[in-house]
Formats: sequence, C-alpha cells, structure tokens
Amino acid sequence: MSKIGSGLLEGWWMFFDTFWALVLGFTLSGLIQAFVSRKRMRELLGDHKPRTVARASIFGMVSSSCSYAASALAKSLFAKGADFTASMIFMFASTNLVIELGLVIWILIGWQFAAAEFVGGVVMITLLALLIPRLIPTQMIASVTQSSMEVEDTGEMGVASKANIRDAAGYTIGDFTMLRTELVIGFIVAGLASTLIPTSFWNRLFLTGHGFIASVENVVIGPVIAFISFVCSVGNVPLAGALWNGGISFGGTISFIFADLVALPLVLIYRKYYGTKLAIRLTLVFWLVMSLSGLITEYLFKLVAVTPQMHTMVMGQKHFGLNFTTVLNFIALAILILVFWLYKTRGNADLNSGYAKDWVCGMQVEIANAAATYVYQGKSHYFCMPGCMESFAAEPEKYLASIK
Repeated sequence: MSKIGSGLLEGWWMFFDTFWALVLGFTLSGLIQAFVSRKRMRELLGDHKPRTVARASIFGMVSSSCSYAASALAKSLFAKGADFTASMIFMFASTNLVIELGLVIWILIGWQFAAAEFVGGVVMITLLALLIPRLIPTQMIASVTQSSMEVEDTGEMGVASKANIRDAAGYTIGDFTMLRTELVIGFIVAGLASTLIPTSFWNRLFLTGHGFIASVENVVIGPVIAFISFVCSVGNVPLAGALWNGGISFGGTISFIFADLVALPLVLIYRKYYGTKLAIRLTLVFWLVMSLSGLITEYLFKLVAVTPQMHTMVMGQKHFGLNFTTVLNFIALAILILVFWLYKTRGNADLNSGYAKDWVCGMQVEIANAAATYVYQGKSHYFCMPGCMESFAAEPEKYLASIK
C-alpha cells in the first residue's frame, strides 16, 4: 500500500509541475481555434503536394491536441473534400506538434525530448506524405463512404471581438473537459508505473547494449505499449517519462509519444470511420511511420551529440513554496478562472455564434464542421465524434438533464 501511495503522490507532483504548461497550451490553442476557419482549411487541403502538406501541418499545429477530436475532424475534412493523405497529416500534427505537448515533455523529461518531438514530427509528416499514397491503395480510400456537408461554414478569420474571445474560452474549457480522463489516467499510470513495476521487468522488455538492433526493438515496441495502454493525447507524456526511467531508448520514447494515435480506442474509431480493411492498413502504416520516425530522430540527435544519457525524468526537487513552478501555477490558476468565467457567462448571442457544446464529453463543437449530428424532439445536437452522438442517442434525457 505504501508503494501505491507513493505512486499516486508521484503522479500528483507530475501534474503539479506541468499544470501551468497545460493551462498556457490549452488557452493558446483555444484562441487559435476560435480564429481559424475550417472552411478555409478544406479549400487548401485538396491534394498532398509539398505545399499542401505544409499547410496541413500548420493547421494541425493550431488545432486541438485531443486525439479523439483530431481523428473526428480529420475524417470530417476528408468527407467534405480534403485529400486523404493531407487529412491524416493534419491529424498527426494536431496531436504531436501542439504547444502544450512540447511544454509538458520539456518539463517532465527534458528539452532534448521536446526538441525531438518537433524534429521527429517533421520526419513523421514527411514519411506520411511519402508512404500513405504508396501503401494505401487509391481504390481502398475511394471505397470509403463519404458524407456530404450538412451545413455550410461561412466563418472566416477575423478581428477579435467579445464573442470571439468567449468562443476561445469555450474551446479551452472544452478541450480540458474532453481530455480530463486521459490526463488523470496518464498521471496515475505513470506514477504507479514508476513505483510498482520493478526495474528488472523493464530491463527484460527493452533491449540494451546491442547497438542498432536494440534501437530498432525499442522503437517497434514503443507503439505496442501505446496500443495496449489506452492512454493518448497529452496524457501519454507522463507514461513516456516512466518508460524512459525504465530503460527504453531515446528513440523508443519518441515513438511511444508519437503513438498516441494507435491506442486501441482510436483504432476502433478508425474501424468505424473507414471500415475494417482500411483501419487495419492505416494502423500498420501509422505503426511503421511512428517507429521509423523515432529511429531516425534518435540517430539525428546522436549525430549532433545531444541525446540525453541518464534515464531520469527532470522533476523539480521543490514543489510547494516560493519557487518558479508554484508562482507560475498560481498565475495559471488565475488565467483558468478567468477563462472559465468567460465560458460560463456567455450570453445567447455568444451561444448562437456558430458553436455548440457536445453534451457528452463537454467539448465545444463548430456547428458547420460537427463530426456527428443527432435530432431529438425537433432540436439538433452536435458532437465532436460519432461515439459521443451514439452515447447521447442511447440516453438523451440523461444528457439533456445536465443542460437544465
């Protein structure tokens, strides 16, 4: 029991040390999402030429970091005319090149990993652009039933207004709400893994001292752990730190972080979106790309001699007290309270500005690009993904009660 207590306490301090970074990242992400037009995205993602790949990457970087929301939006973009490869690149950039992810990685594991996340992200996007058109047959993509656009999006990027700022607050709170389970599970699992799992287990799991062969084994097994861990989005970073402490290689850690998009719940979502055959092919291609990206990134960093040598998470020695982390956390808490107030005090004009709330997961949804819609008692309800819509359809009164 003492080890369990120590593990839970370790998970709490991981959260404490990264709280300000999460608030900063989600707030900036919310602001950007409120000002970027999804219609313009679709218009600019009609192929997978180098310029379009760059656009898809940038659009992904300024979108939500939630893996579930990213997968739903990528499917929506594809269904409404975007190129399939560009849509997948958008999805990867949404979860691997966002601000909050880099900040949390830097705080928990070190700046080398944060730098590797972005360097490796470029490698991964390049590999996706090269491999998806070659490894996934055009006829397989064409066979996917594409839904028609139900609502025309007329929103464009514009100047800030009161409504825009409140929309941004809605995105910030919505993303926090959407990811709350992933974050909690991630910190708890990482804390328990660091105290309950003996070093001998990790040593047997991860090959060491065998040069290139060990590096290959580690980057291959990283996504497998992600697949069975059920932890994705920013929540997998604490677990990545625990794996690094356990002896996984630098490249293996990077491939694990990249692999948030092959967690089992997401693979099941791909199956629902694209059918079994395409979902299996996609998952295998993603696994290949994640592993290759981790391996290439590791050797790029070795080439410039910046690979970290010690397998330890960079955690502060002080927690509460007059120190950098505590001061930033108080500032972040004040910002979060302000954002929550803006979110809760939106008037009818704000609520009718083209956004709706997913009453299942709490995420703010742009009506013109909702991944799913359900009409109940003559009123339309909008959802970030089909899974939320299905949950609502099964028990609508349960969720409508929360509105009242």
